[in-house]
Amino acid sequence: MRNFIPSWVRVPIVFFIIFGIVEYYSDFGDKPAFVEEPLVLLFLFLVLFILIAIESIVASVKNILYQSLDEESKARYDAKRNQVPQFNWLKNTYKKLLGSRPIQEEHEIILDHNYDGIKELDNNLPPWWLYSFYISILFAAVYLARYHIFDGKNQYDELEIEYAEAKIAIENYKKTAKNLVDINTVELLTDPADLAAGKTIYEVNCIACHKADGGGGIGPNLTDSHWILGGGIKNVFKVVSEGGRAGKGMISWKQSLKPIEMAQVSSYVLQFQGTTPAEPKAPEGDIWVAETE
Repeated sequence: MRNFIPSWVRVPIVFFIIFGIVEYYSDFGDKPAFVEEPLVLLFLFLVLFILIAIESIVASVKNILYQSLDEESKARYDAKRNQVPQFNWLKNTYKKLLGSRPIQEEHEIILDHNYDGIKELDNNLPPWWLYSFYISILFAAVYLARYHIFDGKNQYDELEIEYAEAKIAIENYKKTAKNLVDINTVELLTDPADLAAGKTIYEVNCIACHKADGGGGIGPNLTDSHWILGGGIKNVFKVVSEGGRAGKGMISWKQSLKPIEMAQVSSYVLQFQGTTPAEPKAPEGDIWVAETE
C-alpha cells in the first residue's frame, strides 16, 4: 500500500488527522487550539518532525535493501515500481527538500573512513531542516522586537484581560440565567408564567402562616406597607432565602427551593400589596418606602 501512496501524501494525511483529533478534544473557544496554547503548537511541530523522520528512515532502509539485491531482483523491483503512478514534479520537489544526492553520485561524497565495511556519506543538511532553522531565527527576532522592544502584552497582561472578559461574560450570563439569580441580581418578575409558578409555591409552603389572601396568621400581614425586615423584591427574596429573625422568624427556604423559585414566590408575595384580605392581621414592623435614585 505504501507504494501506491507516496510519502508526500501520507505525511499530510496523518498530520491533519492528528491535528483534527487535537482540535476535537481541545476546548479553546472559537480560536484553533494551536493559537491559544503554545504547547499544542509545539506538539504539532513534534508530530510533523517525527512523521518526516519516519518517512526518511523508511526511504533509507528501502535504499539499503535495494542495494543488497542482485541485478535480476533489482530489475523486477524497478519494473514493479514503474507501474505505480508517478507525480514527477512533486517527487522532484520532495527530493529537493530532502537534499539527498542520487545514488549514482554518492561516490563523490563518501568519507574516507570505514567502520567494518560501513561507510558514511557527507550529505548537506536537508533544505527543509535548514529553512525551518532560518524561520525559527526570524520568529525569534520578531518575538524579541514585539515583546522586549515594543512592550507587547505578555502572558500576565493577557491573563488579566481574559479575567476581565470572563467577569463580564459571567455577569451577562447571570442576567439571562434565571436559576443563578441571587440577592444582588434578583429583579421583580412580572411574567404571568413566573407569577403562576410563584402562586403554586406560595400555596404549597406559605398559606399556613400567611393565609391564602396574604392577610397573615402566624406570619405577618403581607398586604400592608409595614415590613419587619424591609420590603421590595431584594429584601423579600433575602428573607425567603435566608429566613427571618433568629428563633422566631420564618425558616430559610434556600435548601428546598431553587433560586428562580424563590424569585417567583417573592414576586408573587409582592402582588398582595394594596389588596384587602378577609381577616387582616395588625401591622408589624415599620413602613417601608422604596429608595429612589
